[in-house]
Amino acid sequence: MQPQLHPATVAVTAGRGHKTPGNPTNVPVNLSSTFHPGGDSIYGRHGNPNWSALEEVVGTLEGGRALVYSSGMGAISAVLERLPVGSGVVMPFDAYYGARKFVYEAAEDGRLSFKEVDVSDSAAVLEACEGAELLWLESPTNPLMNIADIAHLAEGAHELGALVVVDSTFATPLLQRPLDLGADIVVHSVTKYISGHSDVLLGVAVTRDDQTFDELLELRSLYGAIAGPMESWLALRGLRTLPLRLERAQANAGAIAERLDAHPLVTRVRYPGLPGDPGHEVAARQMRTFGAMVCFEVADAVLADRVIGALEVIVDATSLGGLETTIDLRSRYAGEEAVPEGLLRLNVGCEYLDDLWNDLERALDANF
Repeated sequence: MQPQLHPATVAVTAGRGHKTPGNPTNVPVNLSSTFHPGGDSIYGRHGNPNWSALEEVVGTLEGGRALVYSSGMGAISAVLERLPVGSGVVMPFDAYYGARKFVYEAAEDGRLSFKEVDVSDSAAVLEACEGAELLWLESPTNPLMNIADIAHLAEGAHELGALVVVDSTFATPLLQRPLDLGADIVVHSVTKYISGHSDVLLGVAVTRDDQTFDELLELRSLYGAIAGPMESWLALRGLRTLPLRLERAQANAGAIAERLDAHPLVTRVRYPGLPGDPGHEVAARQMRTFGAMVCFEVADAVLADRVIGALEVIVDATSLGGLETTIDLRSRYAGEEAVPEGLLRLNVGCEYLDDLWNDLERALDANF
């Protein structure tokens, strides 16, 4: 029996296709919309070899069966669309706004109801789950970096009859496996760390339950939220280097978080790798390491804008998970009213650490 492989090895070796003499070692881009009958695929809306390869790798890393969608919101929407009319959803007040907006609009139409919670307050979360059909979690949350005790909440939610979904985009499959912690479904924006190069839009949902998988597959085919073959190929190519990228990025992030925490202009650093962070203990228990997202606060949005304007290496842009370090003032966006106005979301990339810190320190000192 082959020994269980380390996730870094799985990221490189899985999804390579059949080891038949003469076959390519990488699944090539397959742009056909239709296929001869008798194989795995008949029509391009139902399957593609490039999806299958990417799904094999992500599913193996998460310990379940994966389905790739055309975007992160495609995966999120498919999961939420499974809920019967009238279902109650419990979700973080600081969850990704796209997920919250879907639920808000469904509630306006009378299709769903919802309660928003602080996922770091387990007692309040489980109290809110009374009578709910779904507990939606993020850990860490986007952008407040709150940590949910996934195992405890999954057990409690299941006792109350609720399914549990975890958006684990910030953690990636390498740092956290929500299915092992009791979640029913895990979703990722593949656009972010999994693809890692800021050049594709994709999402993925992973489950161990066959009925759930079949329902999500049917929704993908019926609604047409399918991934493009080229995007899937690019995402898989990016996923091959995720262990290397993440190792460098989170080493940078830990060092930068410590330095930001000591800077007089910074009023708070939100990073679970800091021993003083409120979520440190839980994150240390359920994550392999702490990731590459660092959020920090300065006095107000005006000051935050000035800091961003003084940066030269770090890029002012939304999204995250790419090789390049990006910074984002979240309070500038509609739907982020719960975010402190001076909060800056820093996606720490793979550049040389001292270049990143010198850029940040210079921008902060110029406004001190």
